[in-house]
Amino acid sequence: MKTVFSPLHHRHTVKTELDGGILIAPHEKPSRAETILARVRHQGLGEVVAPDEFGLDPVLRIHTVEYVDFLRNCWHDWTAAGKPGEAIPAVWPGRGMRNRLPKDIDGRMGYFSFGAETSITEGTWDAACASANVALTAQKLVADGERAAFALCRPPGHHAAADLYGGYCFFNNAAISAQAFLDQGAKRVAVLDVDFHHGNGTQSIFYDRKDVLTISLHGDPDLVFPHFLGFPDEAGSHDGDGYNLNLAYPPGTPFITWLEGLEKACERIREYSPDALVIALGVDTFEHDPISFFRFTSGDYLVLGERIGALGLPTLFTMEGGYDVEAIGINAVNVLEGFG
Repeated sequence: MKTVFSPLHHRHTVKTELDGGILIAPHEKPSRAETILARVRHQGLGEVVAPDEFGLDPVLRIHTVEYVDFLRNCWHDWTAAGKPGEAIPAVWPGRGMRNRLPKDIDGRMGYFSFGAETSITEGTWDAACASANVALTAQKLVADGERAAFALCRPPGHHAAADLYGGYCFFNNAAISAQAFLDQGAKRVAVLDVDFHHGNGTQSIFYDRKDVLTISLHGDPDLVFPHFLGFPDEAGSHDGDGYNLNLAYPPGTPFITWLEGLEKACERIREYSPDALVIALGVDTFEHDPISFFRFTSGDYLVLGERIGALGLPTLFTMEGGYDVEAIGINAVNVLEGFG
């Protein structure tokens, strides 16, 4: 299996994350991608290739022009306003307020974000564009006949909606890739999100469509980020009614219980019969991950990958979460090796 990777991910190297009322060193950091890449090479998974350049057209198939322009100019506008630190939103259009785009950078940051945990710095735009190119290059490999490819994306993407960033995500790499499959002739695409956190951005992007089936297995959003989306009664709307499936689990969920949900997801994917499958691959379900409450072991990821491989579909893996840096490489590559 080929892995697509760009060193430009290093340009998004932030120093701060708001957590528990204080600024801490971010959980989402460059060592995540480097640790996975080292494991890919150590295990001889396959060739590591650089991404091609696709421009913004595929990104704009998913994200709005206004949002993309905001991300491109955010750091410039933030520093031009004399802000001394990294760009972090501080105000949002809450209930009873007008949902309009302000001129001031503080207002625009709140308008285009849904959380304060995700900082923006000088190189964030470059890294987000490179991450999308990584996903699109891996998507092209699969579209051109490869059984599977691994997009080692950083920053991750599944929390980003059409015009919102948050959860460390700026461009939704899984959604951009799914749309690319469709634009290149696929009739149906399935996105299966196995990250610990609900893929709220992916769900919202495709919620009223039936050409993309979205399924997410995740921690109960009543108790964990993103809190306001990811519940079992969210099945899709309009043409998309019945084409979104959420399987949410409580603290301490063991792999054997979660695996029953994966079986349900795989059965739904078989019924849907997609032309391609996109896996939003998060391994923050690990028992020692610092920001989750599942209890997976490293060996469980081999089983996860094997079960996905049994679907027999052209498959693209886009890297999402996983924050126990010491084990993230083993766990991510175990999924890919289990896939076969």
